[in-house]
Amino acid sequence: MTEQKSPRRRGRPRGASDSRARILAAAVDDFAEKGYDGATVRSIAARAGVDSALVHHYFGTKADLFAEAVGIPLRPDIDVPRILAGSRDGVGERLVRYVLEAFEQPEVRRRGVMLIRTAVGSRLTTPLLAGFLSRELLSRVSRSLDTDDADLRAALVASQVAGMLIARYVLRLPALAGASVDELVGRVGPTVQRYLFD
Repeated sequence: MTEQKSPRRRGRPRGASDSRARILAAAVDDFAEKGYDGATVRSIAARAGVDSALVHHYFGTKADLFAEAVGIPLRPDIDVPRILAGSRDGVGERLVRYVLEAFEQPEVRRRGVMLIRTAVGSRLTTPLLAGFLSRELLSRVSRSLDTDDADLRAALVASQVAGMLIARYVLRLPALAGASVDELVGRVGPTVQRYLFD
């Protein structure tokens, strides 16, 4: 009689495991080597020596894993579609308010500023962050627009928001750093709205 082997179980292994830590370390290496677009859940799982189902079990989507791997403080892949799903009126103001209110939280601001500084000054981090934002933010904004120049409009929105964050939180230009969230929403929001819909 031949002994039958039980099929390999998928998902979370029984007992204590360092799989989660290995997946996270593998993700950091894979994202650094291949960029956001080049790294896949499958390649990260292979590098960590686990089944890709285990990656999904611990981290969910690739965007979830990236956010944890680099400590990104915002989740535009989740939040921006909700903002865009509302009434078209005021989308620009809602986007600006979302970003500013997030950055007003000390921990988000600390990690966000660190990520911006690193992305601007690093040949490795710049394409990584750019890939994430292109795939998870800009493409979602473009798909919500019904125009031939949707990609340009989405990129203009990103440039406006990124410039505002750099000037307020990194360079700390006095007038901009001292302005209230409401004032900036009222001034920058209409520009973002125009980029999107006019």
